[in-house]
Amino acid sequence: MDPNDRIAHLFSACKDANRAAFIGYVCACDPDFDTSLEICRGLIKNGVDLLELGVPFSDPLADGLTNQLAAQRALESGCTGEDVFKLVAAIRKFSDVPIAFYTYYNLIYSQGVDAYVAKAKEVGVDGMLTLDLPPEESTELVESCQKHGMKNIFIVAPTTPKSRIPVITAQASGFIYYVSREGVTGVRDDLAGDLDQRVSEIRKHTELPVVVGFGISSPDQVRGVAACSDGVVVGSVLVNCISENLGDQSAIIESISAKARLLTTGVLEKV
Repeated sequence: MDPNDRIAHLFSACKDANRAAFIGYVCACDPDFDTSLEICRGLIKNGVDLLELGVPFSDPLADGLTNQLAAQRALESGCTGEDVFKLVAAIRKFSDVPIAFYTYYNLIYSQGVDAYVAKAKEVGVDGMLTLDLPPEESTELVESCQKHGMKNIFIVAPTTPKSRIPVITAQASGFIYYVSREGVTGVRDDLAGDLDQRVSEIRKHTELPVVVGFGISSPDQVRGVAACSDGVVVGSVLVNCISENLGDQSAIIESISAKARLLTTGVLEKV
């Protein structure tokens, strides 16, 4: 195992501990740079194993209203692509947790794919989940990621035909992200009933860890997903802690830290 591969080391450590990884999503620079940095610090202190940072985008097509508004707040605060890199660099001053960008291809392509990947790696990003980039069109990004030691994460959805799964996994590295529900991000009341079977189908085609996200919002749901996957992604329920406390940085930090602490109880040990 590459000693610099933070993602691989995380999943290996979680496997040794007989538990799933807890992956927390927030949008970078929401609601502003300084608060966002303290949010990330609070999440890491309270059990987030891997930090998934949304890169603010004006047209986040995979996101529900909660995360759309988070991106809007970040952009309205003046956040630029350079600020997102600065945020990662600032996090690296106090933490070595894996960091993955949750992003859209235009944000990478417009800056020059290789230059963007190189810069992201330089500041401490470990992986990229590019939501609107199908594997058939990903050659340039995949090759650049391989060149710079960046993991290239792909999504499998409930609507993905079985025949397509090996096409996706062949291009992926780091881990596979299974979207547990059709549609966009957002809090849901229950889990998909066939989650175990869906994850098992993906495992037939890859040895990469399989994580599950979209709609997970309670310790019981975290526990249910952790029982059949290698990682649990929680986003909107954390982002809600920001939107519900706008204008009060200490309340945001306290709320989101407490929520992370509560939710991570669901991955402490697999049943």
